[in-house]
Amino acid sequence: MTRERTARLLTVGVLVVLSVAVLARKAGWEPSDFSWAGVMRRAEPKPEPSPQDAIYAMLDAARAGDVRRYLASYAGQMQAAVQQSATETGEARFAQYLKDSNAPVKGIAISEPQALSDREVKVRVEYVYQDRNEAQVMYLEKLAAGWKITRVDGAERVKTLVPYGTPVE
Repeated sequence: MTRERTARLLTVGVLVVLSVAVLARKAGWEPSDFSWAGVMRRAEPKPEPSPQDAIYAMLDAARAGDVRRYLASYAGQMQAAVQQSATETGEARFAQYLKDSNAPVKGIAISEPQALSDREVKVRVEYVYQDRNEAQVMYLEKLAAGWKITRVDGAERVKTLVPYGTPVE
């Protein structure tokens, strides 16, 4: 192989590598994706969704007015009751009801789940409004499709020392 041919092959090789690198960057790949740490991160299994994740998913669906996702958050008699309510009201009106009822919520505090059995937990959820806080206990069951809300206690008002949005002096 002549010196000219070797130089030409090296030049073409460098141009191919640079072209691949540019295309990879445009596709959103980062150089760290090619490190051992990046490879190991991709190899790690994703953690199982928690009961809190199921509650946040239900709240996100309600805020968005996504009736299908909202109904998928429930199981058993609770799902049947919510499904019946959505059917009787109509999907569009039920979606608007979900949005309207979640609009005044300023924040959510979800406690750590308390195990009731190997498949059931109870979780205290506190809703923060402009003028009050309300707490509610939700019972979730772990099913094949993940954690689902199966029961909900009535909301109780929580005494707040300083209402939400009070200016700090």
